[in-house]
Amino acid sequence: LAGNENGDALRQLEYRISRLEGVLRLNNMITESGGKIFATSGKKADFEATVEKCKEAGGSIATPRNPGENEAILHFVKYFNTYTYLGIKQSLIPGKFQLLNGAQLSYTNWYPNEPSGKGEE
Repeated sequence: LAGNENGDALRQLEYRISRLEGVLRLNNMITESGGKIFATSGKKADFEATVEKCKEAGGSIATPRNPGENEAILHFVKYFNTYTYLGIKQSLIPGKFQLLNGAQLSYTNWYPNEPSGKGEE
């Protein structure tokens, strides 16, 4: 009987999560790629505040690692008609970039001569 109750509770949780994800998708607050969920509040914030909010939510700032993840992030850029921050920073070598933890980038999809370091990028 205990196993059946656990199964029922699990199904109820899965159902509730599914409904919540549906509402968030309808409001363009989440998108998914490769099993990862990308989310936004849609509010503007500076880079440091964005990193902190992502940590508070149990995640990390988006860093595209393949074309699908890049498209998931681009979804928010297009929908909100604004830029987005990525988990990438300039390394000690000018013109070279790395992940926030210092690891090398394994994927980039920048326009020629970008990032240029001009203005806010």
